Amino acid sequence: MIFAIVGPSGAGKDTLIRGALAGRPDLRLIRRVITRPAEAGGEDFEGVSIEEFRLRRDRGEFALHWQAHGLCYGIPKAQVAGAGDVIFNGSRAALPDAIAAFAGLRIILVTAPDPVLAARLASRGRETEAEITARLARAAFTLPEGISVATVVNDGTPEAGVARLLAALQPVRA
Repeated sequence: MIFAIVGPSGAGKDTLIRGALAGRPDLRLIRRVITRPAEAGGEDFEGVSIEEFRLRRDRGEFALHWQAHGLCYGIPKAQVAGAGDVIFNGSRAALPDAIAAFAGLRIILVTAPDPVLAARLASRGRETEAEITARLARAAFTLPEGISVATVVNDGTPEAGVARLLAALQPVRA
């Protein structure tokens, strides 16, 4: 099974993914390739230049790629292959392409109330006040019609959020 974890900036996707990986050692994390310096911190990702990203994209190395917030993001094909469940931090805007790329994709929307998002964005210190305002404006992004998602509200402790995500990662019962 392939799980895409999506949601607005500051929802705590990376924190919950780390907790889910600790709680479910059978999950494999797909490390995104991002045109951001590796020293930027946050999630575990591979930082590359825009030139390197374009070269790899043009060689067909990505199963999925998109742009957001002035950066390019890629999901390497090589990390998708293999046994077991995989999880990646995705993009709400790229969901139609993700659904086309990954048969049986399960989508989990992680969200939180705007005041929580704003506080988390401010605390990570990567964005200016104007960038935080812009990210909050995108928080209400409407998902494309016809896409089925499970929603995890991450408005409390990390432990509570991880428990909600782990519950959403369980197999769908018919």
